Amino acid sequence: MAIKIRLRRTGRKKQPSYRLVVTDVRSPRDGKFIEIVGHFKPLMNPPIVQVDMEKIKSWIQKGAKPTETVQNLLRDFEQKNNGTVKPESNPGPFTEQMVKE
Repeated sequence: MAIKIRLRRTGRKKQPSYRLVVTDVRSPRDGKFIEIVGHFKPLMNPPIVQVDMEKIKSWIQKGAKPTETVQNLLRDFEQKNNGTVKPESNPGPFTEQMVKE
C-alpha cells in the first residue's frame, strides 16, 4: 500500500483551507485519510501553516511520500521556525494583536 502526505481541501466556496493528511494514494483528494498531521490556511496574511513535525517525520520513516506542494510547505515551515518550534507553540489563527483590532 503506497502512502502519501498531501493536502485535503476544506472550507467554503472561494475560501479554501487545507488539512495535511496521510492517505492511501488510491483515495480521492477529499476522501478517506489515515491521520491529520497539519493545517494550511492560504488566505490569511501571511498564510498560516500549522504542522506536527514529529508525526510527519514518523510517517516519512514508515515510507510515506509527501507531494511536491507539501514538501514546499514543510520546507518553508522549517526555514521560518528553524525546525525547533513545537506544534503547541505555533500561533493559532487568532493572535493577541488580531483580537485587539
